[in-house]
Amino acid sequence: MHSIGDRVLEHIRQVCPTTRQRDIAADIGMPPDAFSRALNGKRAFSSIELARLADLLDADIHWLITGQPDPHRLVVAARHDFNHLTGRRSVPERDADGLVLRDIALAYRQAYSEPQHGPALPESVDGAGADGVRVALGEDFVRPFADRLESRFGVDVVRIADLSTAYSFTIGGRHVIALSATGNWFWENWSMAHELGHLVWGHHDQGFSAAERDQREAAANAFAAELLLPRESLAVIDWDRYEAAGLADLVWRWGVSTDALARRLHALNGYVPDVVREWAGQPTQRLLRRHRAPNSGKDEITLRMDAAAQRRFPLTLQEAHLKGIEAGTLGKGTLAWMLGIDPDALDVDIPAVPEVTIDDLARALDL
Repeated sequence: MHSIGDRVLEHIRQVCPTTRQRDIAADIGMPPDAFSRALNGKRAFSSIELARLADLLDADIHWLITGQPDPHRLVVAARHDFNHLTGRRSVPERDADGLVLRDIALAYRQAYSEPQHGPALPESVDGAGADGVRVALGEDFVRPFADRLESRFGVDVVRIADLSTAYSFTIGGRHVIALSATGNWFWENWSMAHELGHLVWGHHDQGFSAAERDQREAAANAFAAELLLPRESLAVIDWDRYEAAGLADLVWRWGVSTDALARRLHALNGYVPDVVREWAGQPTQRLLRRHRAPNSGKDEITLRMDAAAQRRFPLTLQEAHLKGIEAGTLGKGTLAWMLGIDPDALDVDIPAVPEVTIDDLARALDL
């Protein structure tokens, strides 16, 4: 595609193939014949026409003009709610979440004015398989999942209470997973695995249909299932020998809910073992509180809940803001927001403002 008109046509075919061109022209305030000539390269689109088109089609205006994606455009994938009765997926609080995501993106744009290029993400194996990813994350990765994502893959993890669900996006070349701070650590683990699937599969382009969205959600969920509950690991377990205490140990080690385990086993084998079925309809915390013996004197369950409820921004992002504040190129507001504190309470090294005397003013005014 060598012209703007070619790219506009390409995007129309992707997002609204059945919409008439004359209707699109009317929506952006162009006569139909002028719109047709612009598509065919016989006249140029004005800047306001392109801006309206990008808004109407949810297109990257930078890509429409140059043919290259805007590295700072925020395109997100979200973990959708799935209604098992209707089969529908949705993100009920998407509009409110969008405001928070824009604030997170702003923090990145302020810290990194130039696009960053982190480590390449590992490739998934055989469709939904995640063996290579699991190996790269290392043994017992579930507990320090967020830290492993940052250190091994360069995927930043943000946790903030203002979000309703989990999202992933790429901003300025940096991969980011944003989570809701709920205290639900097994939901958080599945969400990180799900969003990592979106990142690995490159699901952050634009212009896909509702059917393609559902396919991508299913693919990310399959990735999460294979990453956290590998087929081979489940196949070697003799479930008939397991009682509640054994199940509690497995759930704790794998970092998943009893419901997720039951759905995975049903998907693989067509049935759910009795001990799993018994507990799948109950809160996972109840199983752990009643049947898991702690390895130390600490309340490990509450510690996990507390960690999953804490506001979290990557240290590298915070350090970049500190350097900007110290250099005088950034204010304290965004860093204070990331830390969840009042800017006036943030004690950082701010460049001193030199005192201006009357003589300085006179020299500046050439008096």
